[in-house]
Amino acid sequence: MSHYFSTTPSGPDRRREIDVALRGRRVRLETAAGVFSGDRLDPGTTVLLDTVDDPPATGTLLDLGCGWGPIAIAMALASPGARVLAVDVNERALALTADNAARLGLENVQTYLPEELLATEPDLRVDELWSNPPIRIGKAALHEILRTWLPRLTPGARAQLVVQRNLGSDSLQRWIAAELDRDVTRLTSVNGFRVLTVH
Repeated sequence: MSHYFSTTPSGPDRRREIDVALRGRRVRLETAAGVFSGDRLDPGTTVLLDTVDDPPATGTLLDLGCGWGPIAIAMALASPGARVLAVDVNERALALTADNAARLGLENVQTYLPEELLATEPDLRVDELWSNPPIRIGKAALHEILRTWLPRLTPGARAQLVVQRNLGSDSLQRWIAAELDRDVTRLTSVNGFRVLTVH
């Protein structure tokens, strides 16, 4: 069975266009099967985008698990002077994100497989991280992802994570605080989704 966290999704790459609102701006983007929430803007992503403050105007911003690109594109629209890194293990998702950024003229979005980015920039630091993390890959794999990326925040930087309450947002909040020794607070809770801010 092919999952959105498969590197190469099975099935044809049949694209279709959808209209979405990203932080109050309506855009028309492409999506496809075989990527996360391939038929619509995920409700958790909507909560994240409707809740968090604008990212820094400059620096390096990271969308961890970019899917077809709504978070990376929202960051790029808000901060055209920043470098936006869109990371995903799914090659179809990366292609969609790159094409969606190009169709909006967003030249500040760069797409990478995680291992490719870390090999290219082993000392990478990020000034803001937004993510609807892939909870369904399992707790151990999710923890490994967060161990890899959260320590790359620069001093004073934030990570904004949206996690469904029923899928363990409260236990994840406790784990980040205890295991990663990070200050983590609940920014909001809307429709069963928590937005966690990690410093």
